[in-house]
Amino acid sequence: MLKCLSLAALSVLATLAAAHAEPAVRVDLGTATPGGGFPAYGEALAAAVHEADPALTIELRTTKGSTENLVLLREGKLDLALVQGEYAYDALAAQGNAPGLTVVAPVDTTPGMFVVPAASAIHAVSDLRGKAVALGTHSSGLTVMARAVLKGSGIDPEHDITPILLDRAGDGPTMVIEGKAAALWGGSVGWPGFKTMAAAPGGARFFGPAPEAVASILALRPSLRRLTVPANAFKGQEAAIETVGSWSFTMGKPGLDPAVVSRLVRAIDKGKAKLAQLYAQGGESDPRNLPGATKVEWLHPATVDYLREIGALPR
Repeated sequence: MLKCLSLAALSVLATLAAAHAEPAVRVDLGTATPGGGFPAYGEALAAAVHEADPALTIELRTTKGSTENLVLLREGKLDLALVQGEYAYDALAAQGNAPGLTVVAPVDTTPGMFVVPAASAIHAVSDLRGKAVALGTHSSGLTVMARAVLKGSGIDPEHDITPILLDRAGDGPTMVIEGKAAALWGGSVGWPGFKTMAAAPGGARFFGPAPEAVASILALRPSLRRLTVPANAFKGQEAAIETVGSWSFTMGKPGLDPAVVSRLVRAIDKGKAKLAQLYAQGGESDPRNLPGATKVEWLHPATVDYLREIGALPR
């Protein structure tokens, strides 16, 4: 009799647990071209979220980058997409108060830097004049940032250098290593192109804009801010590097289901330690960073609700 009662109790508990279990949900996430930071981050995010919420699956979609991601979001062809700060700021500012795209979660800060072979005679932005420079892919926000850094440093990015725009972000390091480009621009400590250059025979050297150029650069792009790359972020980089950069975001399509956003943000928060293990700057995806990274009115309402729930925003 006791055994039958125990089995019956277990059956009831199992039924109750199933009734309260979150339903299975799949969302697609636009990343960028292979070899760049967004695909690497997307893989880490999908793994961390799935571990935190096994019923929530992020399906990754390879895209051309931030520009195409914004188009696909507006058209409702993506649920979510990774968007670099320059493009995110412009798109959100252009919307005004009309319902549309929203910021769902932070990705990371993107400190921009140039990288050259360690043996290169190029030591500063001013040395790039007259050289071939890989600025990034056609649709990347990093390319917009690179142009702002050059222009603010007194270099016309269209005439004072030979700008190289890439079809794939992963092609940049190869071009520099093979001598087809003198330097490569990129961003983020976790950016695969930087890691490839640092690990190349002979090593690499990284540098940002000159200190006296920073104010002019920041005046060109409201999304940019001063950032510091800590010493030893890359092999052979013994000193901290002062530079500029911006926040990148996970953005949502117009009308994205609040219930889905709530689950995603909770899963990101719960899985942030795992995300930090899988991606160098993954710890910056903590939702608590959002109030200092962007305007509250640009956040998805469900994200705002969660931030208020955890005390990151006033109620």
